[in-house]
Amino acid sequence: MGEQPISAKREIVRQDTLTGAIVLAASLLFVWTGGKTVSNAIQGILGMGQGAEQLLATAMLLNIALILFGYRRYRDLLIEVQQRKEAEECARRLAETDPLTGFYNRRTFEEKGAAMVALTRAEGRPVALMMLDLDHFKTVNDLHGHAAGDMMLKAVAQRIHDAMPDAALVARLGGDEFACACPFESDETGDVDTLAEAMVHAITQPVDYLDGELNISTSLGVARSDADGDTMDKLLRRADIAMYAAKNSGRNRHCWFEPDMEKTLHERNVLEVGMRKGIAANEFVPYYEQQVDLTTGRLLGFEMLARWESPTLGLVSPESFIPIAEETGMIGALSFAVMRRAFADAALWDSTLTLSVNISPTQLRDPWFSQKLLKLLTETGFPPSRLEVEITETSLYDNLSLAQTIIASLKNQGIRIALDDFGTGYSSLAHLRALPFDRIKIDRSFVISMSRNSESAAIVQAIARLGESLGLPVTAEGIESEDIERQLLSLGLAKGQGWHFGKPMTVEDARRLLAERDMLANGTAATGALDMPDLDTDEAPAPAAGPSPPRRAAPGA
Repeated sequence: MGEQPISAKREIVRQDTLTGAIVLAASLLFVWTGGKTVSNAIQGILGMGQGAEQLLATAMLLNIALILFGYRRYRDLLIEVQQRKEAEECARRLAETDPLTGFYNRRTFEEKGAAMVALTRAEGRPVALMMLDLDHFKTVNDLHGHAAGDMMLKAVAQRIHDAMPDAALVARLGGDEFACACPFESDETGDVDTLAEAMVHAITQPVDYLDGELNISTSLGVARSDADGDTMDKLLRRADIAMYAAKNSGRNRHCWFEPDMEKTLHERNVLEVGMRKGIAANEFVPYYEQQVDLTTGRLLGFEMLARWESPTLGLVSPESFIPIAEETGMIGALSFAVMRRAFADAALWDSTLTLSVNISPTQLRDPWFSQKLLKLLTETGFPPSRLEVEITETSLYDNLSLAQTIIASLKNQGIRIALDDFGTGYSSLAHLRALPFDRIKIDRSFVISMSRNSESAAIVQAIARLGESLGLPVTAEGIESEDIERQLLSLGLAKGQGWHFGKPMTVEDARRLLAERDMLANGTAATGALDMPDLDTDEAPAPAAGPSPPRRAAPGA
């Protein structure tokens, strides 16, 4: 709300002054006329005079009217002043606070935080600045609507308020980000840890909504003011960096800022910028890991693995770029770009060979995912019956009903569905009952360690027996030695993959291997780069013509 123009204020003052002068004059005149009129009226009643003169009586009545007018104007003026004060207070509140939570906004938090830092520095005490970001808050809005999201934000704000000491500053910086600042004794960082842990724990408690509950967690970063040059801008940036370090460490925790984190953030930003350019430039390519019949040694197909052949960074593993792609929303475009190339490659293999692809949890929250995938299969000419889509248990936590719809749509087109990394989730059996899976894949961490870890061996055996009882074939990942292969065979497992059969290979190496085994489609050349069709989808840029990826020595098969 803006202030009134100066001219308007002057007009109000002029009117009030004029009204006051009229009332004062009327009061003085009332005293004079009233005295005369009343005196004459009394004399007339007593028969001692002619009574009140008509003119004086009229003047007195006019004075009374003017006085009443002045009183009403005075009362209206008091009401107007009160309303003006309330409007100014409301405008101040809106300018300083967040209307949803009542917390300070970013601008006010920075101003008051700077004053707090300066004051505590003079006292020889640091300030702990905490920044919180709610984990997967967008999912709450997507699944339950913005009303549920607002309710969640207000509940979180109340819990932050209850946890922080009275001297603390609290703010909502925007969206689902909050910040707190409070002074502490320089050698009592444990108190800050206790406070941060209490906030993280409080926020994880369920929020009642309609007939159910909403659940959320938070990642919290902490920075402290020590040096004279520590401004609020620096503290906010450091707390933000620490907050993302907490997210990368598993979320639902707090983390103190360390100087090395800035280097890590810079490296991450370099990767993110390079990825955006790399998707458009077709730098992300499919590599292929063999899937083998453990009984006969026959090649059954390949699992597609994404690799980034960056001209500046070299060959980048998915462990480095997949988390960034998921956080920044690039995973859809990246995945479809790589799958497009893989489908075109696999269409030229022997028709008995299958192709497995991994689907990100983010993609499984897209209601149009199945339509996009089927469109891509049609454009590349790859049969849906040869495709196996692998999803992890974590993909199913957010919205099981949507996952069921997507999986049913894919299966109706002949695509097979595998539950990947089985055994690492919290509700594996429930998911096997709820969804029509065609295969179970044992997580590689159990397979790799089964020779030296009896617990891992017992888990692999239990999963093999479970698959047998449910009539679901089981694939073992992470086979890296002949000894592990023998153990799996003894358990009755018939399909496996791992470096024991060869490392993931480029399309040229895969085509060369297939040519040696006479497993290319009729008329397909054994060497040379694959000419990519000029196709396009809504999710990924069409591959540009250019040189094929550099050749590498074929791994042993």
